[in-house]
Amino acid sequence: MENMKKIKVNYPYLEKPVEIYERECGHKIVFAYKRGELLNISSWVKTGSINENDENNGISHFLEHLMFKGTNKHKAGEFDRILESRGAIVNAATWKDYTFYYVTIPKGTGDKNFKDTLELHADMMLNPVIPDNEIGEPFDLNNPNITTKRERHVVIEEIRMRKDQPWTTVYNNLNANMYTSHPYKRDVIGNEQIISQVKREDVLNYYKKYYTPSNITTIIAGDVNPDEILPMIVKEFDFKNRQNNNTNIYEIDKPVQTQKTVVKYSQINTGFLMFGYLCPEAKDIKNNTILEMIGIILGEGYSSRLYQNLIEKTDNSIFNIVSTDYYSFRDGGNFFIQANFKPENKDEAVNLIEEQLKDLLINGISERELNKAKKKLKVSFAENSETVSDIADTIGYYMTVCNNLECVEEYVKIIDSITLDDIKDTANKYLSLDKAVISILLPESMK
Repeated sequence: MENMKKIKVNYPYLEKPVEIYERECGHKIVFAYKRGELLNISSWVKTGSINENDENNGISHFLEHLMFKGTNKHKAGEFDRILESRGAIVNAATWKDYTFYYVTIPKGTGDKNFKDTLELHADMMLNPVIPDNEIGEPFDLNNPNITTKRERHVVIEEIRMRKDQPWTTVYNNLNANMYTSHPYKRDVIGNEQIISQVKREDVLNYYKKYYTPSNITTIIAGDVNPDEILPMIVKEFDFKNRQNNNTNIYEIDKPVQTQKTVVKYSQINTGFLMFGYLCPEAKDIKNNTILEMIGIILGEGYSSRLYQNLIEKTDNSIFNIVSTDYYSFRDGGNFFIQANFKPENKDEAVNLIEEQLKDLLINGISERELNKAKKKLKVSFAENSETVSDIADTIGYYMTVCNNLECVEEYVKIIDSITLDDIKDTANKYLSLDKAVISILLPESMK
């Protein structure tokens, strides 16, 4: 068997170290041992909307759909039919930094389920046919006189359904205004015009450029012996001298220096808003962890500051929902505060959220809040080590977005090391009011 670089990582809450093998071609294979009757086989690809432009926006997500449309060995539908008949869960997802494909399946007797799943999964990853009859012919959106509706129409319908979702609208408006040039500014799902016209040749060229050995990490989570199955994986993932390409490097956008507000209108009855901030790169584990803690304290659950101060302790609250979220990306995360409110109280809603932010920036948090946030992050990480699918997802994220799994060895120690001053310093660095972009969506009647 070929020479491979091997690394062991002491992954918290797992009984054995995670083993990482890097092949000569650049393909990485990861084994995470978890006792039990389920196996998860997944492959994470370092591409998503980060590698798209105004001409092909949405192609990553479209390709994800088309990857299931057969190979020369297996016809469209055969992959799902075989695996689901054995109790498997089969799916995929596309996001800004990655696209991943997974199968969770009962281990069964012997290694037949594993062998068959591996063969099907590797064949799909390496040999998709992407046939024209599955894509569907290009068409004019203004004159959709098409009798055969295939995957192109499935994706377009998905795009149209999202247009009717207020949260999606307010997020997309925010996202487009937080960034100036970085590809993160685009919607992952793409737009109807591009998907209606994209050609099979364009999809295949995109696949060949980004589905390369060094861009793919294959993860096996479950009760397996790496020494026994590593040769099988190497055999099935035969890239046949497929060449790697250089990773695209983009200039990282800087936060706005003066608060920016964007107001849009729609056929809705209530108001929606989101505060958005540009935050550090995913590899900055400490600051990303601190921002997750701030999110917990400010807006996660009924005991959070925003819920208590703006809903629970107010006799006549103008808010129906107010919460936080944090997305960690390769080229810088996003911190969000989101709210659903009475639209006639738009200015008051913004002012009340700003007051909560000011209090955080000036006065920081309490020791009790800090300890609560630390406990929640530890519990969440422990819970994500309970199932093979969650373990594979966490490993896939670190390997693909952070380009490093070894940082998980120190994750719990990093949580424990964070102080009240750290929280205050990070909040003031990234969450000052002048660095906020605010997206607001109001009823059309208020225009």
